[in-house]
Amino acid sequence: MTLRSGWCLLVLGCAAWAAPLPAAAQQPRDTGLVATYRATADRLIAAATADTAAWLRLAELTDRFGSRISGSESLERALDWILVEMRRDGLESVRGEPAMVPHWVRGSESLDLVEPRAARLPMLGLGRSVGTPPEGITAPVLVVHDTLELRARAAEARGKIVLWDAPYVSYGETVTYRWNGAIWAAQVGAVAALLRSVSPFEMRQPHTGTTHYDSSAAPIPFAAISIEDAAMLHRMQGRGQPVVVTLKMEAHMLPDVASKNVVAELRGSEKPDEVVVISGHLDSWDVGTGAMDDAGGFVAAWQALLVMKRLGLRPRRTVRLVGWTNEEYGTRGGLAYRDAHLADLGKHDLAIESDGGVFRPTGFGFTGSDSAFAVVRAIGPLLAPVGADTITKGGGGTDIGPIMQRGVPGMGLNDDGSRYFWYHHSDADTVDKLDAREVAKCVAAMAVMAYVVADLPQQLPRGGVPPAGE
Repeated sequence: MTLRSGWCLLVLGCAAWAAPLPAAAQQPRDTGLVATYRATADRLIAAATADTAAWLRLAELTDRFGSRISGSESLERALDWILVEMRRDGLESVRGEPAMVPHWVRGSESLDLVEPRAARLPMLGLGRSVGTPPEGITAPVLVVHDTLELRARAAEARGKIVLWDAPYVSYGETVTYRWNGAIWAAQVGAVAALLRSVSPFEMRQPHTGTTHYDSSAAPIPFAAISIEDAAMLHRMQGRGQPVVVTLKMEAHMLPDVASKNVVAELRGSEKPDEVVVISGHLDSWDVGTGAMDDAGGFVAAWQALLVMKRLGLRPRRTVRLVGWTNEEYGTRGGLAYRDAHLADLGKHDLAIESDGGVFRPTGFGFTGSDSAFAVVRAIGPLLAPVGADTITKGGGGTDIGPIMQRGVPGMGLNDDGSRYFWYHHSDADTVDKLDAREVAKCVAAMAVMAYVVADLPQQLPRGGVPPAGE
């Protein structure tokens, strides 16, 4: 699909930009788009980076309410507080949009080494895991590196607790053991499973996250342990020492409960029915305070909208702020939004999500047509002052995924994630891990990208996507 004629008035050489571009191509030269928006972008960046308001608001939110797992009172109190604060900020169309969410409860849990010596081992049950009997499960441990080793030693696994000591390669690759590890262990007769935390680094601080069951085997309890303890148990096994543990978990699912996405807007000046979404999720795991994952992403989007408002900037289209519920184990917030807005998804110009920790921003990843990619890529140079000018193909987010599947172009904020998985889904996910200046730069990047796309003469061009409602 080529760029619409309206773009030619704004982007010089638009016919060249309409051709497909490789993701790794060099950054575009200065265009009419950059010249048109440079002064406004500089104002947004200056205002966003002038203070530490975003970090301070993030600290207040996470200190006040702590962890916010779906189904919890703490999440609902946080959402209610945010609605009050957004109204106090003078934002428009502030509301909660309902969503039913799953409710998993951790309960008490423990892991004790019985042989070759007695010791209490740090552990975290994995989200959606089933629990153990009240007396727990005491069994020998079989430590394996991967699925190949488990298949080779399947006869040894029956009646044991399988420990996956899978080295961290990347989150995307290694997390498959968290997602499927209980299934694979149960298929060979294991009575429970343990997981070396999915992290490249920790200080004896286990990481939780969602696990999964299917019909191929009965569900068994599944918990994460620290990198250090996984290595220790592996060494013990390698010496031929018997390794026996007692695992106790009260984990269980309760019926779904009512929750909500929180929404506020800056109404468009000319096309208020057309929408650019900026967002992050507000639920977290029940450990730490969910500052990186993902209160920081939502607060950055919130502050981006406030910066536009306080500067008196009102783009042609509406910029809609969404704080998602239930990203961590269900995506019910994203699904509820899709269903509630199905009829108007054709007027959703772009959905932006931040769910990477609001560290130093580097740019955005974009999923959409080649013509739309050319347009958002041309916005990149406006973000050079905060180092966020690299726009690549491929990006989005879990919460905006449901509307992206309906054809809405999607974009994810990219940042320096080198330390993100050190703290991810652990007690260490707290606001002190985030630098206030870096958070402010994330605010600036989101504000500039959202404002410019919302103000362009035409919607981002689409191509080869299903029409809304089908």
